[in-house]
Amino acid sequence: MEPITVEFPLRGDWTAGHTPAEKVPSHGVDVLGQTYAYDFLRLDWNKKGFIFHPKTTLRYYTTGLNVKDCFGYGEHIYSPVNGKVVVSKDGLKDHQWLHPIKDLLAAYARGLYISLSKKPNLHKVIGNYIIVKMEDFDAYVFFAHAKKDSIMVKEGEVITCGQHLADVGNTGNSTAPHLHFHIMDRIDLLNAKGLPCNFKEYESFSNDSWTTKINGIPEKRERIRVKNA
Repeated sequence: MEPITVEFPLRGDWTAGHTPAEKVPSHGVDVLGQTYAYDFLRLDWNKKGFIFHPKTTLRYYTTGLNVKDCFGYGEHIYSPVNGKVVVSKDGLKDHQWLHPIKDLLAAYARGLYISLSKKPNLHKVIGNYIIVKMEDFDAYVFFAHAKKDSIMVKEGEVITCGQHLADVGNTGNSTAPHLHFHIMDRIDLLNAKGLPCNFKEYESFSNDSWTTKINGIPEKRERIRVKNA
């Protein structure tokens, strides 16, 4: 299946925590249409590992972190397509205090809840989210974990590529501020099938320089950026 090419939904410097370039399904499961899903977050590139905050590792594993201290929190999310908003769910509070053990246990519990419940409350699991029906394809673009009260579009609203939709948050099944992004074949999340996608243009950093990639699929922990228009 040929991937659908879309614009990148963020601006600035990012990386992929999960990506179909690493494995398919990218999150280890095919549920909720996320077979080819991406998770994008911001890192400290001066440190090894997925360091998404300016505090020490000891601080993270002992007292924890405030979400406001994390890189990427509150950054704008932009529509990568022209289309129409078919679902817009806001109002869920961000997880304000992050701790690795607590967060992983909570994520496991939410995953178990989805698998065991006949009618799960998806809003609580995936956080504040938006679904956009693409203008030129019979496909739906999905954005999850948005910051509380940041969603700027309403159901039924026609939107254009590059329009500010919401802000990066830490709601639902999230252990750090990030954008979960994927494309699927229908609006019904419980029955949706994931569709592959790539990104029209972005820059990739390697060997101490930036190079432009066209119709690319970011690798896991590849440093990428998209400049503001």
